[in-house]
Formats: sequence, C-alpha cells, structure tokens
Amino acid sequence: MKFSAQEEYGLRCLIQIARLPKDGSMTIPEISRIEGLTQPHVAKLMMILRKEGFITSTRGQSGGYTLARSPEQVVLGDVLTALGGKLYDSEFCGKHTGNHSICTHAIDCTVRSLWQVVQTAVDNVVYKITLADLMRQAEPVSNVQFFDEPQRLKTLV
Repeated sequence: MKFSAQEEYGLRCLIQIARLPKDGSMTIPEISRIEGLTQPHVAKLMMILRKEGFITSTRGQSGGYTLARSPEQVVLGDVLTALGGKLYDSEFCGKHTGNHSICTHAIDCTVRSLWQVVQTAVDNVVYKITLADLMRQAEPVSNVQFFDEPQRLKTLV
C-alpha cells in the first residue's frame, strides 16, 4: 500500500503553515525553499488545500497562506482525502473492471471486502489524529530521537 507524493508533500506544506505564529503567513517561494519542492508543485498543493478550506490566502506584499482553522480542528483523514482520496471508496470497483463494462466479481467479491476492511482500519487511525497532534510529534532533525513506533502511535490515537 502506498500514499502518494501529493499526500505527503501537501501534509508537509500544511504543517509548515501551521507552525507559524497566529498572525504569520507563508508564501509559495518560502514553502518551496523549506520543503525542497518546486514552486509550481507547491502552488498546486496550496490550491487544493485552499479550495478544501484548510488554508486561506491573502494577496499583496504581506500576503501568503495561513491556516483557516486551528490545528486542533484539522483532522488528518480529511486532509489526506482532499489531497488524494481514499484507498477504497464506492467507485473503486467501477474503476477496475478490466475490459468489461462491469467487474466480473460484482456479485461475490472477496477482494472488495478486503479493501473495505483495510479502509476501515486506516480511517480508524487517520480520523483520530489532528494537525495539532502531528505538530506535537514534530522535532527538528538535529534533535530526532529514536523510539518505539507503536508506542508513539498510541500517544496519537
């Protein structure tokens, strides 16, 4: 299973904006430089995040992007869905019919139930984590400490 680069980079850009002081904002060139992404790529991500209501933009000399709501109100599952969709949704089977107009397993599909279980498991994690939770876990690279990943997850969920 993979999460897309768009989800990864979009989330990282959102975290950069969330780290700002309450009245601060960030521009596309600033985010681009910090994250090591091209400006057109950051612009695309900002467009998605703005359109979905996670950030707001202000034009002009002192303009830039700011969070539209507090980090405690931004749920990771909503961000990931906005950036890339779900791993499994109701249109999934219709997109994977092969050369047929409908899936040959439409009636008794054992694979569909697997994807539904996987999606439910993912949802049970990502819809319990907020942007504020991620920000609490973030540390500068120079101060990274290695710890038990399952223990860290328990603190988030």
